[in-house]
Amino acid sequence: MQNAMTLDLANETLPLLGIAAWSGTGKTTLLEALLPRLAERGVRVAVIKHAHHGFDVDQPGKDSHRLREAGAAPMLVASKARFALMMETPDRGEADLAMLIEQVRPLQPDLVLVEGFKAWPLPKLELFRPVLEKPLLARDDEWVHGVASDEPLDLPADVEALDLNDLVALTDYIAAWPGQWSRRRSPRGSGVNS
Repeated sequence: MQNAMTLDLANETLPLLGIAAWSGTGKTTLLEALLPRLAERGVRVAVIKHAHHGFDVDQPGKDSHRLREAGAAPMLVASKARFALMMETPDRGEADLAMLIEQVRPLQPDLVLVEGFKAWPLPKLELFRPVLEKPLLARDDEWVHGVASDEPLDLPADVEALDLNDLVALTDYIAAWPGQWSRRRSPRGSGVNS
């Protein structure tokens, strides 16, 4: 098993951007609004979402569920409309983002948005709502390159401020990310970013 919390960003060619926020901030709702706008601009986006609880995309009683329960690892079910790869990972303490990135790499997206995984060392856009009374991640997480908030904030000088309610500006920021990847795949203050 690959060591969790390890990504070789110095050699990573697939642009990654974490979307980090406290629960209740609206990560999924925002992505739901941004994804069609990014697609209109021709940006092919893969999303990897962390789930904090056990989940199942399969249904008990269906053939695929029965085969997975019988030990198929992985189980891939496909139709003309979609496919789903399901794999039990009981020996892993937590989801391995590096392994999940390898699952989407063959599909050649322009960008991978990573929702959740906020403790992982990867470039992030933080979504922040002061009303939630949670700490601003950008103050302690050198991987946060931008903060989108619904109120003005006092941010570190090297963190870009965005309006959480300005979908055009947020779409611009994310659509530009693949072109900035080579210089922004390091933590702030590392001397690599410009």
